Parts: sequence; structure tokens; C-alpha cells
Amino acid sequence: MIFDSHAHYESGQFDADRAELLGSILPQKGVCGVINMGSDMESLQQTIDLCDKYDYFYGAVGIHPECAADLPADWLETVEKLLAHPKIVAVGEIGLDYHWEDACPRERQKEVFIAQLELAKKYDLPVVIHDREAHGDMMEILRKYKPKGVVHCFSGSVELARETVNLGMYIGLGGVVTFKNARHSVEVAKDIPLDRLLTETDAPYMAPVPFRGKRCDSSMIAYDAAKIAEVRGITAQEVLTAGCENACRLFGITL
Repeated sequence: MIFDSHAHYESGQFDADRAELLGSILPQKGVCGVINMGSDMESLQQTIDLCDKYDYFYGAVGIHPECAADLPADWLETVEKLLAHPKIVAVGEIGLDYHWEDACPRERQKEVFIAQLELAKKYDLPVVIHDREAHGDMMEILRKYKPKGVVHCFSGSVELARETVNLGMYIGLGGVVTFKNARHSVEVAKDIPLDRLLTETDAPYMAPVPFRGKRCDSSMIAYDAAKIAEVRGITAQEVLTAGCENACRLFGITL
């Protein structure tokens, strides 16, 4: 019942063993669903290819804020056309990232983000949101546009998480919740309603303890679930089941 609601298996870090990992190892370890995230013009088609090849793969297509600076004139049309694919279930990974604002100015990030929020609304699709060091501007935009979707790798406070949930959105938690300095993530994991939690990895990044610093894959969600279960006083299986059911409900997936 491991559902990974956020991964990047097109990454070059998987080139050596992608076929074996996705074709047999992950399903054997209980991974029942993965949503692969497009983030730039190249990874959009790579995400489609993964969805076509693996039955348990679904996809999101969108432009990450780090990649928003130098887009072709028809970038939004390209994203829109790919939304017609039957296994594309969201617009993502989109959002704001002020940690890397040298890669793309804030105003351009906002412009690209809002265009994709409007595209998701046009097709009644959820969004997968990246928010790094941009909480104020992000919440202002979310309050205005009120999308359905998830804020992935949630890094804000409990109060911010509560407001996000009150806006109708989900919270994505992954390996960070196992880190020793992850006070906010642990507090959020304990506080949010279980029916608003999505399990995720951001693979190949953000591997949980005891794999921190190594390549992450979807099977490692088991470690995140154990930590979330510990702070909530429930079983890891309850966390995994909730993560799977919540993802299927949000993204309209039937396993």
C-alpha cells in the first residue's frame, strides 16, 4: 500500500537501473502507485513515457519555478496538450522557489505559476505545488485562486499547514520528517488530519534516515510512515493506507 505521490524517476540518477527498479523491485516492495513529476520541457515527455511503460505510474506535467526563466513561447500550449493523456492526473510540479531566485526572478516565477493554476482550473485538475522560502507570496496566491491539490514537501509551520488544509488542500510529507532537525515537519505530521496527508519521496532526493544523503526511491516511504505513525500514536500501516487512499481520491485514480 505504498503510494508515492511525488517522484522524479526520469532523473539521470536512475539511468543505470531504472528498468529493474521500476519493473520489479518497487512492486515487490509494496509500491502500488507513483506519480511522476514533470518539471521542465524535457521531463514532460519523459513523464509521459514512464506512464505508458508502467501500469502503476501516473504523471503530472508542469514547469518548476527554477525552470521558468527561459521557456519557449509555446510552453503553456505544450503543457496543455499533454493534459489530454489519460494517465496525467495533475498540473505539477509548479510553484515558487525564492531560495533559487537567481535562476528565475520572483515576478517571472509568479507569472508562470499563475498561468498554470489557471490551466488546472480550466481542466478541473489538482495541482502539485513547490513552495520554498516563499510562504507569504504562496499563501496570498492560494487564497486568491483556491486550487485543489497538494503542497508537496511541506516546510511551513503548523499554523500554515492548518490554513492550507482549510483552503481544501493536502499536505505532502516525505523523508524530511525523519531528520533530526525537522521540528516543523514532525509537528505538522502530528497535527494535520490524517485524511489530508499524502506520502511522497521527491525521489531521487530527500532520502529518509537511515539513508539520508543516498539515492531515494519509493520503497523508503516505509520509514517516513513509521515516523509519522510514532508521533501520531497509530500504526505505520494506517499511515500507508491513508496516504494511498488520499492520493487516489485527490488525483482520481482507481487502483
